[in-house]
Amino acid sequence: LVSPESSVSVSAHNAVVGLAKAPGSTGLWEKFSFGLDPSALQERLFVSEENVDGFLGTAFCPSPCSQSALERQPLIEVLDVSEDRIQIRVE
Repeated sequence: LVSPESSVSVSAHNAVVGLAKAPGSTGLWEKFSFGLDPSALQERLFVSEENVDGFLGTAFCPSPCSQSALERQPLIEVLDVSEDRIQIRVE
């Protein structure tokens, strides 16, 4: 993380933490953890095609699936992510 470029904004009903990667870091962040105490952190995933696929894969097939069940799963593609919406295409 780059400290001077990271930021925190707090209002009456919202808090936003902006994080900036160090120049040598590459790739997308997959997840983050948050909480009041290090022993009780909650984990959240960033919205990405892989995370959406994984989440919906467990929703459609929560236990180990047969090969035929895996073949019937829909193709899910994250088209666009913005502050106020996400577009996902399912085939």
